[in-house]
Amino acid sequence: MSNAAPPRKTPDQPWRTEGTPDEPPRRPGGRRTRGRWWGLAVTAVIVFLLAYIGLNYLGKGDEPTISYTEFSRQVDAGNVSKIYSKGDAIQGELKEARDDPDDGGEYTKFRTQRPAFADDNLWQNLSSHDVTVTARPVVQERSLLSNLLISLIPIVLLVAVWVFFARRMSAGLGGAGGMFGRKAPPKPVELLPGTERTTFADVAGIDEVKGELDDVVDFLEHPDAYRRMGAKMPRGVLLAGPPGTGKTLLARAVAGEAGVPFFSASASEFIEMIVGVGASRVRELFAEARKVAPSIIFIDEIDTIGRQRGGGPSVSGHDEREQTLNQILTEMDGFSGSEGVVVVAATNRADILDPALTRPGRFDRVVTVSPPDRGGREAILKIHTREIPLAEDVDLAQLARTTPGMTGADLANLANEAALLAVKRKQDKVTQPDLSEALEKVQLGAERTLVMPEEDRRRTAFHESGHALLGMLQPGADPVRKITIVPRGRALGVTMSTPEVERYAHSEEYLRGRIIGALGGMAAEQVVYGVITTGAESDLEQVTNIARGMVARWGMSERVGRLSALPSDAQQAYGLSAAPQTLDVIDAEMRRIVDECYEEACRKLREHRGKLDALTEALLENETLEEADAYRIAGITRLKKEQDA
Repeated sequence: MSNAAPPRKTPDQPWRTEGTPDEPPRRPGGRRTRGRWWGLAVTAVIVFLLAYIGLNYLGKGDEPTISYTEFSRQVDAGNVSKIYSKGDAIQGELKEARDDPDDGGEYTKFRTQRPAFADDNLWQNLSSHDVTVTARPVVQERSLLSNLLISLIPIVLLVAVWVFFARRMSAGLGGAGGMFGRKAPPKPVELLPGTERTTFADVAGIDEVKGELDDVVDFLEHPDAYRRMGAKMPRGVLLAGPPGTGKTLLARAVAGEAGVPFFSASASEFIEMIVGVGASRVRELFAEARKVAPSIIFIDEIDTIGRQRGGGPSVSGHDEREQTLNQILTEMDGFSGSEGVVVVAATNRADILDPALTRPGRFDRVVTVSPPDRGGREAILKIHTREIPLAEDVDLAQLARTTPGMTGADLANLANEAALLAVKRKQDKVTQPDLSEALEKVQLGAERTLVMPEEDRRRTAFHESGHALLGMLQPGADPVRKITIVPRGRALGVTMSTPEVERYAHSEEYLRGRIIGALGGMAAEQVVYGVITTGAESDLEQVTNIARGMVARWGMSERVGRLSALPSDAQQAYGLSAAPQTLDVIDAEMRRIVDECYEEACRKLREHRGKLDALTEALLENETLEEADAYRIAGITRLKKEQDA
C-alpha cells in the first residue's frame, strides 16, 4: 500500500488533492485558453518556417560579382549572351558556364560594375559580338511578398517572445490580480490507478492521537447527527510534535478513513516575492475545498507563515507572510460549520504560533503527537515490514526495546536500511543481524575504513571500555548494549546504552550516572595514560547539556534554588532570563557537579582496573562486543528489570 502524496497536476497549483470528483472545474465563459495559446504558438512557428524556406529558395539564384576585366574578357571571347545595365551596374548571363575564381564553383549569371573612367566603346564591342542588351533585369529583385515576409519576421519573433513571457507572468501574477489576469483553478489530481488511500490501519504507535481524531472522522461521516444535537465540530485541528512522528500521515489517514477529498500543501508554497499571491492562493484553496465539501485541508509546517505578527522587520508595510496568515484567519472565521471543511495543520514549533491562530474558533483542538512508546514502536515496525520478507530469527519486540526515542520515520528508515543490506548480501530474507547493523548505521553512521596506529587503537579501546564499565557499575544506569572500536561517522568508537524500560522522568541520581558514564572515556585515559586527548569532545557536549539542565532548569542545585533560570534554549543563548550574578552561580554549580562526577568516575575505574583491562583486551581482539559478552568479560551480573514495565 503506497502512502506517498499524490503528485500535483501543474506547477501553478500549490496544493495536492486526493479523493476529489472526476469532473474538472471549467474556466468562466467556457473559453479554452490553453488551446488558444497553443494555436497562436503553432501559427507563429508556421509563419516563421514559410518565411525561412521562401527566402532560402529565392536566395538560391543570387549571382556572383565578377571583375570588369573578367567581363571584358568574356565579351571578347563571345561568351556573353545578354546583359542589362542600370547606370554603371551591369547584370549579365553567359552562354557557357565559367569557373568562379572566388568560391571555386561555376556561374552563368553575374554582376559587375563598369568603372567611371572606362573608355572602351562598350556598345560597339557588345554589338559586334551579338550580345543582347535588354531592358529587363537578368536577375529579378525580391518581390513585394518577400520583402513583406522579411520585415514581418522580427515582429513575429517579438510578439511570440512577448506572448511567452506574458503567459508565464500571468501564471505567477494571476492570483494577485496582475496585469495579465487571473489563472484558472487547476484540475484536481486523482490517486494513481490501483493505489489505495491511507487509513488508520496504516497508522500505529499513536493510538491516543487517533482517538482524538476519531471525532473528526465521525463528524465528516455523519454531519447531520451533530447538527441535530447542536454540536459544532472543531474548525481546525493542530498537530504538534517532533519531526517524523506521523503528523502528515495522520491527516491523510483521517481523510481516507472518512472517505472525503483531501487537500494538502506546505505553508511555504503559498509564499512568493510579490505581495498578495499567497493570500490569493489561500482563497482559491478554500474555495476548491468548499466545492467538494465535506473535505479536509491539510497545511504542513504552518509555523512558516503562522509566526507571531510584528515580531520582526518586513520588506514593506504589508508583509507577504502576514497577509497570507491574515487570509487563513479570515477563511477559517468564515466557516459557518455547514460547509463541512476541516482544517488540519502540522508544526513542530507550536510555541511560536500567533495567538490568533490557536484561539478557539480557529484551531480549537491542539493534539500533541509524541514519539511512540515500546509497544507503539513494535506496531510501527510491523507495518513497515509488511512487504519485507523476514527470517525466523527476527524479533521485532527486542528491536523495539533497543530503539527508545525513535519516531515513525526513523523506524521506517531502519526497516528500509535492513532491506537494502539484505539485497546487497544477496539474501532472500531480512535477518536479525541485518536489522542490528541497520540500527547501528542509522544511529551511529556508516563504518569507516580507517587505519589507526596501534597506540591510538589501544587508547580508543580504553576510552570505550571506560564508558562501558562505568555504565555497568553505576546503579540505575542504562544497560550497555554494544561496545565497538570500529570507526563510525565522526566517532572512532562507540558504546551503545539504551534503557530497559521507557523513562518519562529522570531523577538526580540517574542524571549524575549519565554524566559519570559520559566522562568514563576521559577518566579511563587519565587513569591509564595520565593524559587527556580530543576524543572526549562529544562526551563533554553531552555532559554540559545535562549539567546545565540540572542546575538551571530542573531545580537540582541548592544555590540556584527551585527556579527555571534558563527555561528555553533561545533565552539561554542570549542570557535574557537571568541576572549576571545568577549566570555566574549557574556556571559554578555546573562545574561543581561535573567535577564531583569526574572524581567518582576516576575512583571507580582505579578500583576496577582489572575489569577495565579485560574489556580493553577483548575489544582489541574482537573490535565489537555484544551485551552478553561485555558483561561476562567484565564479570558483572546485570539485573534485568521487568520487561513489560
